[in-house]
Amino acid sequence: MRFSHLFVSLLLGSSLAFVPRPGAAQPSGGQPVRPNRNAQFLYNHGAVVQRLGSQITPLTQNVRLPNGTKINVRSGIVELPTGKITTLREGDYVNAEGGIVFGSPASAAAARGDSTVAPNAKYDPYVHVGTAPARALGDAPTEREQLLMRKIELLTRKVALLNQSVATPPDMSAVDKQLQELDVQLKTAKRD
Repeated sequence: MRFSHLFVSLLLGSSLAFVPRPGAAQPSGGQPVRPNRNAQFLYNHGAVVQRLGSQITPLTQNVRLPNGTKINVRSGIVELPTGKITTLREGDYVNAEGGIVFGSPASAAAARGDSTVAPNAKYDPYVHVGTAPARALGDAPTEREQLLMRKIELLTRKVALLNQSVATPPDMSAVDKQLQELDVQLKTAKRD
């Protein structure tokens, strides 16, 4: 009898060791974080760091973003909520919403399985073109603006004609002729 009590006690004790305890840390795919909306999880020198503006903070635990994106801070492996897995390369980062921003064309190509892009390929520099000059409310549109508005109207009409579901294609010659005339006028119109 004593042996059976000992056996049952050992059996129960060993089975309780495998039962999850409330409050005990369970593997969850990363530490849940609520990052600042400007936070970036950057792959930098072989590890993922958090970048906020110019401030870099090393990470010691894997991260799980609010949308479910999981980031391994050691390997740079990212698992998206859809189940797709990709690996970050130097300069790539995950934004606070879980979107991946690739640091180079080669990195973006590698993520889609394309090995035809040269490893030293660079993106074209981004050039921000200034805003349009402000006009006072109620000012009449310039000659160029009027011509451009007319061109938009003609192009909209052409699209509407092309979208008609008729057996014979519509005659576009009149609209095309007006567009050609407008292009000539636009070339000579003053830029303000």
